[in-house]
Amino acid sequence: MPLDINLDLSIRQNIQEALEEDIRGGDLTARLIPEHAPGRATVITRQPLVLCGSPWFEKCYLALDPDCKIRWRVTEGTPAAANQILCEITGNARAMLSAERCSLNFLQTLSATATVTRRFVEAVAGTGARIMDTRKTLPGLRVAQKYAVKVGGGHNHRMGLFDGVLIKENHIAAAGGIGEVLAHAFRITPPGVPIQIEVESLVQLDQALIAGAKLILLDNFSLADMRLAVKHTDRRAELEASGGITLENVRSIAETGVDRISIGALTKDVMATDLSMRFA
Repeated sequence: MPLDINLDLSIRQNIQEALEEDIRGGDLTARLIPEHAPGRATVITRQPLVLCGSPWFEKCYLALDPDCKIRWRVTEGTPAAANQILCEITGNARAMLSAERCSLNFLQTLSATATVTRRFVEAVAGTGARIMDTRKTLPGLRVAQKYAVKVGGGHNHRMGLFDGVLIKENHIAAAGGIGEVLAHAFRITPPGVPIQIEVESLVQLDQALIAGAKLILLDNFSLADMRLAVKHTDRRAELEASGGITLENVRSIAETGVDRISIGALTKDVMATDLSMRFA
């Protein structure tokens, strides 16, 4: 992640917005429980996962009960089996019930992203290709999901439009061509900011290389064209494959010799893991 991204601040903002959305003026149902009654609960996963999101989970509870205690049985970034206890929680029963949904929402969503990422990373192990995320994230959870990708063993692409240049087909068309848009990008982009250009054919790849591109995205290339692209580029630029990437084909894509593989499904198609909290 960019150095100017404050993870702790982002977590606090996520928690504040989630609790405000859910509780607002007060949890009407939790009032059925005596105000100072103690509570004890466990969180269990119903499916295998890579645990991710414990900082968000903890801060949900601590925001409502600063004296709440959470004992993790599984640590962040570690695999867990189905029906395994992830953590034990003790504290004020009302606060625990009020924080339950928001805390689980974060944990099950981020664990899902980390779990899917880990599967892709394991699928390309030994090839040298890196699994990358994209900007196709859930609204308001970009920092959180990109954190989860890293926990899963993947790598972060640019955080947003502010920290990297990615020249796509519409930018190329509006600027008048690959050579023109790259020349302009080299002139106006601050030092240290990556400049990447998307190409849709081997002809465009050659144009980008001639124009001096050092980071090139191969958009929806066939396996055969990816191999040709890698051979033709001959390490003059870093190549990234994108489009139509699945667990079934990612190994074959990695074996073409591309350096990076970006996958929007890591974050946009995520299916939350099945978690359950039970009071003792």
